[in-house]
Amino acid sequence: MRKIMVATLLAGSAVASPALAQDVGPTFTGPRVEAILGYDHTGAGSSVDNDNGDDDQSIDGLLYGVGAGYDFNLGSAVVGVEGEFTDSTAKSSRNPFTDQFGFGRVSQGRDLYIGARAGILANPNTLVYVKGGYTNSKLNVLAGDTNQSTDTSFKLDGWRVGGGVERAFNQNMFGKLEYRYSKYDSAQIDFPNGATSTEFDIDTDRHQVVASVGWRF
Repeated sequence: MRKIMVATLLAGSAVASPALAQDVGPTFTGPRVEAILGYDHTGAGSSVDNDNGDDDQSIDGLLYGVGAGYDFNLGSAVVGVEGEFTDSTAKSSRNPFTDQFGFGRVSQGRDLYIGARAGILANPNTLVYVKGGYTNSKLNVLAGDTNQSTDTSFKLDGWRVGGGVERAFNQNMFGKLEYRYSKYDSAQIDFPNGATSTEFDIDTDRHQVVASVGWRF
């Protein structure tokens, strides 16, 4: 009888162990990587009044790129660091020899971001968070007059804030939906001959709504 009871307990433990393992929810901790896709809008900032009905004051396009980060689960809260490399299809289509967007004919170039985020667990599988950090973007510009044109790039420095929701599909795979606002307030010009201008003030806003799919290790 004792042998039968022991065998029954061992069999029950073998069945229960996988079930208990399945009940352990995502931890939202450790390294992660993700692919990013979304809507990108860049335009003149709040201090710029360029509303004359003729000029392109903003550019819109598709944002795409990759990101990586590392999160720490503190119980009901999660904090982490993250970085991104993105590009965009946003560009102006107007003539380069008129006043466009405060620069000239513009296409959005690469964007680098590094920052931090903090959030709370709405449930074991859902994280609601806010984020913020430093962003450096590039605008490719064709500007000039009726006699000559110059193909240059502007490097923009600024800050970014945002928020979103992350949903864990299982222990490793997750999806995110996020809004971000970026403010660029300084820039430098990179000329084709390799020269770089001194830093000068600008006022450029950027709004993005993005979705991400990623893998947590």
